Amino acid sequence: MKYIKQLTIIITISLLGEVLSQVLPFSIPASVYGLFLMLAALMTKIIKVEHVKETSDFLMDIMPIMFVPASVGLMVSWGLLKEILIPALIVSILGTLIVMVVSGKTVDGIMRLVSKDTVMTDGITVDGIDVTSDDMGGAE
Repeated sequence: MKYIKQLTIIITISLLGEVLSQVLPFSIPASVYGLFLMLAALMTKIIKVEHVKETSDFLMDIMPIMFVPASVGLMVSWGLLKEILIPALIVSILGTLIVMVVSGKTVDGIMRLVSKDTVMTDGITVDGIDVTSDDMGGAE
């Protein structure tokens, strides 16, 4: 019964994302709306992590299976795709690198804004406290 309740919460949030996608005039996918709704609900404690943990863990565990149909579709369309393989790979690699750099810089900037005295460089100083291996009783 616990899993049904958790799945109902997740599906309800997804449904609300679908509704927002249809109602709002933006070209944002419903899944993105759903993710933001879930994030907002978790951050405001409307939904506690315990309310969705087991089912979300299960869904994350089976997520690779969801890529099988897309992979089969690529294999079926190989004749069309082989002509654009090199440009597609270049765009994919460059896009991935750009997203990684922008994401890293964004997180770095947010961490600086949130706490001026918190430095997260290789675990050396956290909240103004030196946490080197000597302080933690670690061996040299």
